[in-house]
Amino acid sequence: MSEPKRDVTLRFLAEPQDVNFGGKVHGGAVMKWIDLAAYACSAGWSGRYCVTAYAGGIQFVAPIHVGNLVEVSAKVIYTGKSSMHVAIEVNACDPKSLNRRHTTHCIVIMVAVDESGHPINIPQWVPETDEDKKQHQTAIKLMEMRKQISEEMQIYIPKNK
Repeated sequence: MSEPKRDVTLRFLAEPQDVNFGGKVHGGAVMKWIDLAAYACSAGWSGRYCVTAYAGGIQFVAPIHVGNLVEVSAKVIYTGKSSMHVAIEVNACDPKSLNRRHTTHCIVIMVAVDESGHPINIPQWVPETDEDKKQHQTAIKLMEMRKQISEEMQIYIPKNK
């Protein structure tokens, strides 16, 4: 296996089929792009097929318009035994001006799986720079918060009768 790659950026043009009734790219299209970038990033890091386990904290900051050049950047910020926390940032611009603007960001957790779909161990990432250490700590805090949210959400899970 080659050296794990920690980040990836996907670039493409927003197309007419991506637009909602309000004339902007709809959130579902953006979420699909986020999932694709998270997969490419996590597969590049782990060298394995990966599945999405969680996507959260998605914040839509600014609209994306048809014809915009879209960049979806993904970066591993934490690794578990088989999971990777991937920070996603989406930027867009008019391709004629190339004045990028931030549109969306979130965290996605991906899990590397074997041929049977069972989690499999991955290379561990160790933060080195101050920014890496800060992102790593943020990922740990978010894990703790997700546990609390999951406990609170139990009331909404149907009980078998």
